[in-house]
Amino acid sequence: MTSTLRTLTVPLDGEKFPGGLPAFLVRDDVLCWTRRESGLAGFGQIARFTASGPERFLEADIWWRHLVLEAEITDAIELPGTGPVAFGSFAFSKTSAHESRLIVPEIVVGVRDNQAWLTQLALNDGLLTEEGAHAALARWLGMSFTSAESTTAAADSAGDPGQGTVPAKAGGAVVRPLPLAAGATLHTGSLSEEAWMEAVAAGVAKIRTGALEKLVLARDVVASIPTGVHAATVLRELAARYRECWTYGVDGLVGATPEMLIQVEGRTAQARVLAGTLDRRDAHGEDGLPMDYATRVLAGSEKQRHEHEIAIQSLTSQLAPFSEAMNAHDEPFILELPNVWHLASDVKAELTEVEGHVPTCLALINALHPTAAVCGTPTQVAGALIRKLEHLDRGPYAGPVGWLDAAGNGEWGIALRGAVIEAPDTVRLYAGCGIVDGSQPETELAETWAKFRPMLESLGISS
Repeated sequence: MTSTLRTLTVPLDGEKFPGGLPAFLVRDDVLCWTRRESGLAGFGQIARFTASGPERFLEADIWWRHLVLEAEITDAIELPGTGPVAFGSFAFSKTSAHESRLIVPEIVVGVRDNQAWLTQLALNDGLLTEEGAHAALARWLGMSFTSAESTTAAADSAGDPGQGTVPAKAGGAVVRPLPLAAGATLHTGSLSEEAWMEAVAAGVAKIRTGALEKLVLARDVVASIPTGVHAATVLRELAARYRECWTYGVDGLVGATPEMLIQVEGRTAQARVLAGTLDRRDAHGEDGLPMDYATRVLAGSEKQRHEHEIAIQSLTSQLAPFSEAMNAHDEPFILELPNVWHLASDVKAELTEVEGHVPTCLALINALHPTAAVCGTPTQVAGALIRKLEHLDRGPYAGPVGWLDAAGNGEWGIALRGAVIEAPDTVRLYAGCGIVDGSQPETELAETWAKFRPMLESLGISS
């Protein structure tokens, strides 16, 4: 690339959008990463990088570092996420046909620590000014107002979709003949429910041979919505309902993940590891407080704690070579989400120099992905068994999704509780479960439905 990247970051008046960053989720093509009221939203595209295969993270890292090496950066804020920023989504598997990508937007809005900012990025020779940046943002948002209003109207006219039927326990072309909004239908994906439960049973049998300790198996369902799938509506719903998760949107990949693969600020790296899940609906009718029930069933379960310990060891062993100090919770905590409870642990590490420099976000991802939380352990054995049993190209599901800046900061979650918008009226949803010795296929199937719930709700599909 012969053009020089130039960026201008200026303050933005946060009082004009009291809803915080989610107030900017008004375009279906928005790039976003948000939690609570903070995060980043990007509009447009001035550069894009794509790659596939086992070197996709390192190739993207090289491309980004070359792009920002001689960038002309004017930054009046100097916080993580200011200056040059790229949003990214990577395929789960090195064998996937799905293209991993980094996208450099034209305009970025950021909110953090009660500060808001606006960044304009360009590869041309024109002058970047504060007035020009605000005008560019107005163009992007002005173009979206009509579509945002029509999306809201369409959602309102759909009415209350009502209560859906209980999911079938066996296969079939239509998983749920639900009274869905505007005549939507829900179909099985690569495997029927019966076939997927057989895959779980096969995985448990393999674990019992001693070939592996844990296996993560995913499944997909496809929703067809004649009134259209509106990414902005989905993202706003997720951001409002799942405030403790990181809501992401990159090129039709949308979701709200509770799991942070790696967050880097300066020399500090942090991660949130989840393994062990309990559907909150299981607490209905139980005596006592719901959190007491969750603590008893999750923290008191040998199976759940074993699965969680495998996930923690997977992350910390891979992160250790890049760290001069590391700490993690001695005991996992219960993460409470609207649909499920998880066993969760936060890990924090101080990064050390490797070959003369602090490792970048993408270099860390290259070492960490895939973790036991989304693949299994040992990784090579689990990955081969996934390809054999799932009959599914996960694409970006369970792959890293997030952003990075020129200073080496970034936040990368694991693309869980999400979906890929495949056509204007079609969306493919994904969910997976950790399989260990003692896993029951019917229980794991029910867990996938609990994990589908955030996307089903955000699409207006009662679950």
